[in-house]
Amino acid sequence: MKFVKVILNAKFLLSEGAGKNWVMLFFLAFLAIIMIASSHNVEYKVHKIAALNKQVQQLRAIFTEQRTYLMHQKMEATLLEQLRPQGIMRPISPIHKLVVPCKQIYSE
Repeated sequence: MKFVKVILNAKFLLSEGAGKNWVMLFFLAFLAIIMIASSHNVEYKVHKIAALNKQVQQLRAIFTEQRTYLMHQKMEATLLEQLRPQGIMRPISPIHKLVVPCKQIYSE
């Protein structure tokens, strides 16, 4: 009870040796301000990271959709349907693969 009365009277701040107490009080206030600013900064970054994660999920969904569309467009049946009006059709005879031995290429 006596301790609370001493704090409420603030004699420790008004007495002759109170300079040390004021320095400590300002130091603690400065540390408190730094802690509050740091916590606000961290919270801002957390919200920013959450927003960026949401954006990454949206971009991944768009990427997956576009990749599926591209795979469908690259299919042979789709290409033949698109090129048929221009007169390009599937060849009747199978394609012949030319094999050139490596020795002939490098010996020249």
